[in-house]
Amino acid sequence: MTENLCDPTQTVISRRGFLKLGTAAVVTITLPAYLRKPGMPITFKANLAQYEQKVIAKMSALKPNEPVAFNYPWDDPAAANFLIMLNEPAGGGIGPDQNVVAFNSFCTHQGGPLTGQFQGNKGIAGPCPLHWTTFDMTRHGMVISGHATQGLPQILLTLEGDNIIATGVMGLIFGYVDNQENPA
Repeated sequence: MTENLCDPTQTVISRRGFLKLGTAAVVTITLPAYLRKPGMPITFKANLAQYEQKVIAKMSALKPNEPVAFNYPWDDPAAANFLIMLNEPAGGGIGPDQNVVAFNSFCTHQGGPLTGQFQGNKGIAGPCPLHWTTFDMTRHGMVISGHATQGLPQILLTLEGDNIIATGVMGLIFGYVDNQENPA
């Protein structure tokens, strides 16, 4: 007897049906990595949202390991970010030592505020007060530990003379589905 696993009239799924669906889902997700064709890229370009450029600070005013708060790309509180000069070079860093970076100030897990949770001397943002997630600011805000599954959204920066300019956001700001619309 053939079992229809996708029957919309069936509200209860059997254990066997559940295992079959689970196996199919794992195969669907896992197989493409093993079936990569020759010449396909191993790395892919990150999602990037570009916005109007905004001067957010002066390089000469930065002090090591002291974050500077700013809002970007909107004046909305969810767009609260921090700029920090680390003790070591960082992914996406600007300046002569490639150590000035900026990130959104909210944990990607449940939006816990990271304000005041910066350990620039260690290159860490966090722990988040909700579930203790920490992020590595030297590696594009990737998760070190905790419940978050996405890194902190990194604010893309350029340097023109002494002006530090925000040009875009790499990653999804907590609470938004696409970072494309101004919430105001």
